[in-house]
Amino acid sequence: MSTAIQLALAVGEPTGRQTGGPALVSLSDAAVIAAVAEEVGVAAIRLIDGPDDSGAAGRALDPTVVGAYLAGLHGGVGYIAEVPTTRNAPYNLARRVLSLDRATGGRSGVALRAGGGDEVSQATAPDPGATDPARRWTEYAHLLTRLWESFPRTALIGDQEAGIVVEDTRIRPIDHEGAFYRVAGPLDGPSSVQGRPVIVADLGTLDATAVAESADVVVVDREQVADADAALTEALRRAGRSRKDVALLGRVELGLKGPATGDDLRAWAEEHRLDGFELVPTGGATAVIAALRALVPRPVSAPPTLRAALGLPELVAVAA
Repeated sequence: MSTAIQLALAVGEPTGRQTGGPALVSLSDAAVIAAVAEEVGVAAIRLIDGPDDSGAAGRALDPTVVGAYLAGLHGGVGYIAEVPTTRNAPYNLARRVLSLDRATGGRSGVALRAGGGDEVSQATAPDPGATDPARRWTEYAHLLTRLWESFPRTALIGDQEAGIVVEDTRIRPIDHEGAFYRVAGPLDGPSSVQGRPVIVADLGTLDATAVAESADVVVVDREQVADADAALTEALRRAGRSRKDVALLGRVELGLKGPATGDDLRAWAEEHRLDGFELVPTGGATAVIAALRALVPRPVSAPPTLRAALGLPELVAVAA
């Protein structure tokens, strides 16, 4: 697996001096940063949801909207929208992210944050008393993968002579009923060219067991990195998956104590068996661009999908 670089960025309207956390930049500055990220070979820009308590002065815009806008300008880099389970029904989010993924030609994903529920799902929840955020995240992520697979691309026939546009027998409802959600499905659009959009999970509120079934990318903070590879490997084994199926990224808060040069990062990755990094630069657009040019190696060629850019196995086709 090649070294993957993911950039964390909050896009909105800064209202004061930032004291920490991911950089909060204007939409116009974000477009400049995306151009540089595309140039130097960043795999994806993780668009932060807000507001938060990270120290950023201002409020972030909707990451899915920002991702669609930036992808129209700079399509050679991936876009990962950070979205909480709170206030977002799974079916709605699956459609939004898959639409973004189609528009970007298979260069999109979602960083799903553990949280609460939403009004739509709560009205029909099989177990209204279920509240654990980690269990909710696991069920929600499982739902996303099943919905993204419910309408395989092979169902699109497009046979003009026979008058068949879609082979509807290949499109299957998922008929999911768990503790938190009841979703029939299927989606109303075909699966991604990369199989399905990428799901990103953060270790912290979630442990390796919670994310093992569905996560494609797992991000770990400096303080937890020592045991992350071993814990993830074992959790994936129990879930019937391989460590090669998931990219483990170490979060690097630039400007704070920690690895600060390319050589430092490579040594850190080798020591802890990391597959790459999530860079969290502070400051404005100038500081972010400087960090990208200093730390990200230029690629030989741009990978065709976000999965390829992250070094993940390509899901060529999704079964019916």
